[in-house]
Amino acid sequence: MANRNKVEIFTDGACKGNPGIGGWGALLKYDGHEKEIYGGEIHTTNNRMELLAAVRALEALKRACQVDLHTDSQYLKKGISEWIGDWKLRNWQTSAKKPVKNDDLWRMLDHLAQLHEIEWYWVRGHAGHEDNERADQLANLGVAMILNQKNSSNNKV
Repeated sequence: MANRNKVEIFTDGACKGNPGIGGWGALLKYDGHEKEIYGGEIHTTNNRMELLAAVRALEALKRACQVDLHTDSQYLKKGISEWIGDWKLRNWQTSAKKPVKNDDLWRMLDHLAQLHEIEWYWVRGHAGHEDNERADQLANLGVAMILNQKNSSNNKV
């Protein structure tokens, strides 16, 4: 029997241009149920969208959970698993004494990660992993949503 507090999350980000119009998507699986979420931003980067996918997925959880979070982003996986501790010790600066990029999202992710018991997994993107491919499709829906909003605002008289 599956652990009733175990959630599997698959996240992805997409960006048309970098920076450019971006989208994020996440697939959440829990106790035989699935939830798809996505969104986007008009001017962003791929790394921000990868981070935002994880942030929004964890925000969607209603209580503390055991989470297996799968990402195809080495930036996200290494950032949360390896780099973040040193960034915090250096007051959100890199080893080169430069501000950590996307620290607003890293701080949000750090806070949310402390609310759950999370195992972080890296999966190769665009390699046929069904749930990662679904997360990619959701991220691209986020891009399409922003493009549609942009196009409809351009068509107004």
